[in-house]
Amino acid sequence: MRATTLLNNLLGIKRTRVVGLFFDEDGLVIDVRPTTRVAWCSCCGRRVREIHDARERYWRHLDLGGMKWHLRYRLRRVRCARCGVTVEMVPWAQPGSWFTDAFETTVAYLAQSAAKTVVAEMMRIAWATVGSIVARVVGRHRGEDLLDGLTFIGIDELSYRKHHEYVTVVIDHRRGRVVWAAPGKNADTLRRFFAELGPERCAKLLGVTIDMSGAYIAAVTEAAPRARLTFDRFHVQRLAHDALDQVRRAEVRALEDPEDRRALKNTRFALQKNPWNLTAIESGKLADVQRTNAPIYRAYLLKETLAAILDRRQPNVARRMLDDWIGWAAHSRLAPFAKLARTIRAHLEGIIAYVATGLSNGRTEGLNGKARTITRRSYGLHSASSLIAMLFLCCSGLTLRPAHAVPSFH
Repeated sequence: MRATTLLNNLLGIKRTRVVGLFFDEDGLVIDVRPTTRVAWCSCCGRRVREIHDARERYWRHLDLGGMKWHLRYRLRRVRCARCGVTVEMVPWAQPGSWFTDAFETTVAYLAQSAAKTVVAEMMRIAWATVGSIVARVVGRHRGEDLLDGLTFIGIDELSYRKHHEYVTVVIDHRRGRVVWAAPGKNADTLRRFFAELGPERCAKLLGVTIDMSGAYIAAVTEAAPRARLTFDRFHVQRLAHDALDQVRRAEVRALEDPEDRRALKNTRFALQKNPWNLTAIESGKLADVQRTNAPIYRAYLLKETLAAILDRRQPNVARRMLDDWIGWAAHSRLAPFAKLARTIRAHLEGIIAYVATGLSNGRTEGLNGKARTITRRSYGLHSASSLIAMLFLCCSGLTLRPAHAVPSFH
């Protein structure tokens, strides 16, 4: 069997013919050409006979035997009647890429589970190159429109670069995957999503889970007025926890005895934890607070009562209980809880919607946790585009397989 025939079978790339080979300092260089002599436009896919010029190009292929493999071809630029002067389409790589499709698919497959540093070292490419390859593969494999069929969505922001930059992420509650992401966390960012969704699909939205961000609320009510706003339970309870902590810190500052201040400082975690998770020592601290500090214990009861109301599954009962809670908090003589009472009153319908539907941003927060894992294992992502590409690679339901060439020896 001739060497070119052997390599042609080892490459396993359709519509490609090996015409020569040689070794250089990096490994093996294989001269290839498409099996069709007439060029195809890489933009519109039409056959084009008029050639503008040609230049020699190299593409990195999967390693074999510990050696780097490169494909070499004199790439033609064609004069397409529709697209103008553009490069021809080749069967082994995408336009503008210096890597074969098999190489890029393998890199993206590894990046779904491994750190970018590991992928870069294993595939012998630059760290930044992993990100650009991932972006191309995601764009290539996202065949279906992820925005089709949306009925219940969750919206949240995700921070990166030490919490100084944000991307807005939209997830599909029904399918449990990321469907849209873009840099920023304001109303204009979210309006871009609804613009892409279009009026017809916006009208099909039945529910949207968000935090109590005024910017997000404005964008949702403007674009999808028929969708039911649901305010995430996690954010509502976090406001109560923050109010409790403000009361505790104010009481600590008011104490003069250093020992008393230290003891009250150390009650923070006992006050914030769920009652069934308290240790014996933490239960004792809570009993001391009940006996010695009425304002903090009153704040603790307000926090726990709100959590109990949000556990209800009867919207009308929850509404009556929330009305009572708002009155209690407003007259509790605790400024942080009086402020929280006003916030809950202003967003009451969205909180009742959580009780009625059980929908929350828990799935979104879970995906955010996965995204933070992706960021950590990548040792930081320095651009929104890199983070968004990794989100779609790992959290949009994209299934990749390593590119295994299947030789066909005759």
